[in-house]
Amino acid sequence: MAAVAAASYREAFAPILGEAAVASRDAEFFERRFVESWPSMRVAVVGARIVGFSLVSDRHIDMLFVAPGVTGRGAGSALLARAEREGARTLECFRDNIRARGFYEKHGWRWREEYVREFAGVERDFVLYARGPD
Repeated sequence: MAAVAAASYREAFAPILGEAAVASRDAEFFERRFVESWPSMRVAVVGARIVGFSLVSDRHIDMLFVAPGVTGRGAGSALLARAEREGARTLECFRDNIRARGFYEKHGWRWREEYVREFAGVERDFVLYARGPD
């Protein structure tokens, strides 16, 4: 899962965050991050290979990553559907992550608000999405 996270993170966020911000989010970073959260994570597997995962906390999707080269084949949709069945109602996305925003909107998630908050030492633009009643 850590390798998937690092590769997906780099591919999706390097254009948005810049190289310095993504360099600190390598597989070792995600391994440390997952120590306590892995029991709550859901994985998508093709053959014997983990190709994606999600993490939901308090009805909020904290992470949903799919390995580069595997996107568009259903793993992300399956992970999102599972998160929804398990009660996920909100998620946060970088405002400039157009690909992810299109994915969530295609699956019925709706823009709720746009805001700025600190991420990786810099103020960043985010969008909050919601699913279900307000």
